[in-house]
Amino acid sequence: MKQTARITARKIAPFSIPILAMALTSCEPGPAPTAPDPSPQDVFFERLSLLCGKAYSGQLVSDQKADVEMTGKPMIMHVAHCDHSQIQIPFHIGGTDNTWDRSRTWTISRADDGLRLKHRHRHEDGTLDAVTNYGGDTANEGTNERQEFPVDPESIGFFKTAGLDQSATNIWALEISPPGGKQARFAYELRRPGTADGRFFRVEFDLSKTVDAPPPPWGD
Repeated sequence: MKQTARITARKIAPFSIPILAMALTSCEPGPAPTAPDPSPQDVFFERLSLLCGKAYSGQLVSDQKADVEMTGKPMIMHVAHCDHSQIQIPFHIGGTDNTWDRSRTWTISRADDGLRLKHRHRHEDGTLDAVTNYGGDTANEGTNERQEFPVDPESIGFFKTAGLDQSATNIWALEISPPGGKQARFAYELRRPGTADGRFFRVEFDLSKTVDAPPPPWGD
């Protein structure tokens, strides 16, 4: 009987080795999942977020007659509010006698399929302008440095009601350079391609140095 038991054990033992190896292998952790690369819109939004709380000076760089009153005027953008889904940037324009137009705020939000740009306009007493909350959503992923926002249907309705039919073809754009560069800049742009007036408006801000934060925009 003892001899039989030893023989049986010798026959069974070799088969248990691969089973044990398989069990040990199944306990070993697999490779860590690879995080997807951020989209250009995610990179763009995060770059803007890095500016939160800071203010920068800028100037008009386009030269159309429609904007002659802004030529040479001091301008300040203030990245005043940021969270994971929205960034608010009041846009201040200097006037005469040290007065400032603080009526405009750009709002950049994460949308269902991209980014959204909206414009808020208020009067000095804080009341909303008749034409406000207009803008549009991105139509494609854009790039890390530039995002474009064609006018949306709601805004077209605002414009036509106000008799601003020419604005129904607006395309806005925002640009931001990689952070930290000596020539880093932020730009806001409006254009109407293919229209008779050939509208083009562009302001650029120097991100290489900050300025003192301005007072809040009107109504805030």
